[in-house]
Amino acid sequence: MERILVVEDEPSIVTLLQYNLEKAGFSVLTASDGNEGLKKAMEEQPDLMILDLMLPGMDGMDICKTLRQEKVDTPILMLTARGDEFDKVLGLELGADDYLTKPFSPREVVARVKAILRRTKPFEEGRAASDKAPEPVVELGQVTIYPERYEALLDGERLELTPKEFELLLYLASNEGKVLSRTQLLDAIWNYDFVGDSRIVDVHISNLREKIEEDTRHPRYIKTIRGFGYKMVRP
Repeated sequence: MERILVVEDEPSIVTLLQYNLEKAGFSVLTASDGNEGLKKAMEEQPDLMILDLMLPGMDGMDICKTLRQEKVDTPILMLTARGDEFDKVLGLELGADDYLTKPFSPREVVARVKAILRRTKPFEEGRAASDKAPEPVVELGQVTIYPERYEALLDGERLELTPKEFELLLYLASNEGKVLSRTQLLDAIWNYDFVGDSRIVDVHISNLREKIEEDTRHPRYIKTIRGFGYKMVRP
């Protein structure tokens, strides 16, 4: 049973989320302030974390930043009562995987949790290794991507990528040489709620370049097509 950590200080929201997540078959842990939430995230290693932005003690942004600095890659669905672009982009830039603005539908929360877990689960549980087809591999220069493992390597070294960074890298590499607009990338990687927020794409492209390019000012892999979008090429 997959475990979800809910870090939220409003008891009514905690009750609502816990009821609907348990009804959907998840085990739920809770924390009512930021310090407790960070401690449980580090010690319990849940499969996913639902994290409120505004919390007593440490806030959601600081928790997210701390976890990513500590190389904890637990997927994070961030909740906030604010819906402006700055909060959304900053949360994603710090390593959140998805973003939901209050008020929200419990069914949507459950749907998003399931979607994130599907994307981040590297292998199907219970499937025997002998039954697997040869693992697909996407290679571009010194970048090697294993879609089924949710893993990417650069010169044989594992890249520390957030789930969204991995999806974006895989999509770009799978469309080698094609010019992809920001709108296309938003639709392919963020297929809801982010229409018009093209800066989200730019933030993730910048993060990817920091991880795969020797010189981010003169990228060899991810090229900017001014006024349109990006394309990934073989160096």
